Amino acid sequence: MTDPDSRWLVPVADVPRHELVPRWWERDGSGAWELRDGPSDPEAWAEAAYADRSLVTRVGPLHADQAEPGDRPEGRPTSSATLPSLVVRMLRHGRLGDGLSLLDLGTGAGGLAAYACHRLGDACVTSLDIDPYLVSAAGERLAGMGFHPTLITADATKEVPGTYDRIVSTVAFPPGRGLQPVLRALEFGGRIATTLARTSFIVTGWKDRHGDVVGRVEREWAGFMATRSGEDYPPALDDLFALAREADGEQTRTGRYPVVDVGNAWELRSMLEVTVPGIESDYETSGRQRTAYLAHPDGSWARASAERTDPPEVHQSGPQRLWDALERIRHRLNAEGSLPLYGAHVRITPDGVVHLSRGKWRASMGAR
Repeated sequence: MTDPDSRWLVPVADVPRHELVPRWWERDGSGAWELRDGPSDPEAWAEAAYADRSLVTRVGPLHADQAEPGDRPEGRPTSSATLPSLVVRMLRHGRLGDGLSLLDLGTGAGGLAAYACHRLGDACVTSLDIDPYLVSAAGERLAGMGFHPTLITADATKEVPGTYDRIVSTVAFPPGRGLQPVLRALEFGGRIATTLARTSFIVTGWKDRHGDVVGRVEREWAGFMATRSGEDYPPALDDLFALAREADGEQTRTGRYPVVDVGNAWELRSMLEVTVPGIESDYETSGRQRTAYLAHPDGSWARASAERTDPPEVHQSGPQRLWDALERIRHRLNAEGSLPLYGAHVRITPDGVVHLSRGKWRASMGAR
């Protein structure tokens, strides 16, 4: 997970990751969440903790530490111990250096804070999370390893106390107003590395004397949970997805391209978010049949279904034709061999709006 000559090799090797994740959630054969308790199965604990994988520690409002063996939480993961190789990549993107202050956004299990304290020293590291229990538990476990970063419980989309030379985020921020407090917390000349909500691209940049963050979309991707402002994420577009599963669309046609699992087609998913902000997706299979769903808060929905790679039957309703938007992106990818997103120039203005450009292509995210 780290190169033999990496400056992060020793921190990763020295941090006992299993102590940060004594319990976690895994999907069972039926797709339900099942509790895993490390101390009761040390071999499985070590195998999970030291594999290069993310471990889900919280589903909905229920943290694995606080769960009973028979609990079966429903909902989306709301916290995890991020896979170490991705943590190291984000730290590298942060361009850390001796004496520079670092803000770790998204304490989670405490892995990034541990590596950073090992490398930079406790006095240089601040870690923030919205969840008081996560901050408390991580703090106790880090202290047991001899690490004592500054820990803050706060909603970073509303307030970030202090200012920092470097900000590295392992949660995905919404462009616009929700990004403003983070930008204010970055010192002039400082650097940020983050992802944006509902996308998989990593944005890095330096804060210039005008207050803009200027950088690029890195040519790699990462998937982080989006920020939240409460115990759990707001209700998903369940009613709209239920409608998409059953209803006939206002428009029905034959699709141009095979059905795709949009949520796992990261480049398509990211470009779709740039094009139609706020869009959500779902996907299911039944034998040879594959069905994809798209929904948007404005009431638009789409359903595309077909056997394997056959042309799908597409149903669409609402103010926007969501499958049409996806097909335009897929057509551009097929025609040009790539999309303009990865490697694009980025300018984030103090209002949190993310301006993207590459060649003649221009797009903005987060504008009201």
